[in-house]
Amino acid sequence: MSILRSHYWLLVALILLFAGLQYRLWVGDGSFAQVASLKRQIAEQHGENERLQERNRILEAEVRELKKGMETVEERARQELGMVKEGETLYQLTE
Repeated sequence: MSILRSHYWLLVALILLFAGLQYRLWVGDGSFAQVASLKRQIAEQHGENERLQERNRILEAEVRELKKGMETVEERARQELGMVKEGETLYQLTE
């Protein structure tokens, strides 16, 4: 009977050990769920990085254009600020 009892406790200990390892595999640090979450975050960050890189390319092109000459400055002043040159007359048509 004592051999059976010692095997019983060994079996219980192994089951608890197995349950603990399974818990870490599915829920704890480095679990499947955490790895999947981190992969999703990485994919989202890659998308955000691409969007920001495109924005940076557009801004760099604008900076180059602004450095290139006064034509660009004049165009932006007209479009964004509604400015006109001296001696020009602005006609605004409304419906």
